Formats: sequence, structure tokens, C-alpha cells
Amino acid sequence: MIKPTKITAVERVDPLGDLTPEQAHEWRAVVNRLPVDWFPPETHSLLAQHCRHVVSATHVAGLIENLLASDDFSLDDFDRLLRMQEREGRALSSLATRMRITQQAQYSHRKKTGPLMRPPWKH
Repeated sequence: MIKPTKITAVERVDPLGDLTPEQAHEWRAVVNRLPVDWFPPETHSLLAQHCRHVVSATHVAGLIENLLASDDFSLDDFDRLLRMQEREGRALSSLATRMRITQQAQYSHRKKTGPLMRPPWKH
């Protein structure tokens, strides 16, 4: 007789309650792209902050587009917005790397292929 297997459902982590709808949407997009157990509870604040930065970066990009299309273009305003955009990008990069959600963070140096791989006789 075959014993029945118990299947346990694992649910994805819901967005933190203090996120805006845009930030919650980003949370779900990130969480749904990765394995269900990728974000343990101790990383939830990092993920929330990542989502805040994604939304902020999008808003800054929109402000830059609006400024470029406006008749009241100011180089000082443009420079200020570019600095804001750079800060958001650095924050995103740092958080994404810490949570291992970037290509670089997931890259394994042990799995090199092609011309970068050492010949077997040189190991």
C-alpha cells in the first residue's frame, strides 16, 4: 500500500503594511520572480526599502523627463535631479546585492564556462 504524501502549501510573503500601493506592487513583482523561501523575515525590511527606492527612482525619472520637456528648463534643477537619481541607483544596487537579487550576486565563479574556464590539466 502506498502511503499518502502530505503536501504543505508555502505562501509568498505579503507586502509590509506601511508600503504604498506602488511599493506593494513592486514587492509582489520581486517576490513572485524568486523562489518562495527567498526572503526570510529578517530581510523584509530590506525588501521594503528596496521597493521604496524603486518607486522613488521612477518618480525622479519622471521629474527629469518633465523638466527636459518644459520651457522652464533649469540646469541647476536638472543637476539636482540627476544627483537624486544617482543616489537612488546606488541605494537600489546596494540593497539588491545584499538580498542577492542581482545578476552579479547570483553569479557563481565556480561555474565558469567558455574561454574563461581553465583547462582540466591546469587544475
